[in-house]
Amino acid sequence: MRVAQYIRVSTTEQNSALQRADLEKYIQDRGWQCAGIYEDVMSGARQSRPGLNRLLADAAAGNFEAVLVWKLDRFGRSLVDCLNNIRTLETHQVRFISVTQNLDTSHSDPAGRFLLHILGAAAEFERSLIRDRVAAGIQQARKAGKRLGRPKSVFSRTEVRRLRFEEGLSIREICARMDLSIGTVTRALQQAA
Repeated sequence: MRVAQYIRVSTTEQNSALQRADLEKYIQDRGWQCAGIYEDVMSGARQSRPGLNRLLADAAAGNFEAVLVWKLDRFGRSLVDCLNNIRTLETHQVRFISVTQNLDTSHSDPAGRFLLHILGAAAEFERSLIRDRVAAGIQQARKAGKRLGRPKSVFSRTEVRRLRFEEGLSIREICARMDLSIGTVTRALQQAA
């Protein structure tokens, strides 16, 4: 059977080696063939992820018969998104298997399908708890008088205009030199016009 591996870590500081090793062993133990590895380095709460998007497109193209993940929460944190993506796989006759949790959406495994729904709800609950803790921390910081958000950059609009019109730098070059966003530089130039 041709299978795809989906691997996700939340940050570049995290290591995906454990996921890779377990998925590879699972494939080898069954004599299956790896049809591709799809990887994302971002929060599972994000609905659109490049690796996941490619995986779903390749599933629609019939490039594999199953998708392996290390744990359900690697596939997604939101129950709705996770289950919608699994249903999308199922419409293309692609099984979803979480190797460390013994979950398999194969129609011959109703217990696995039931457990999948329970674990998905638990993952969403965990995400909700994290969101609540973050909101409480922000509220506490505001009460303590801390300034939150991105610091406002102090820059000279005159310098932006000089770099653009006298030195002929591109907007991207100005952004890099002054450590400003494209929007900030564009607004500074529009105000000069």
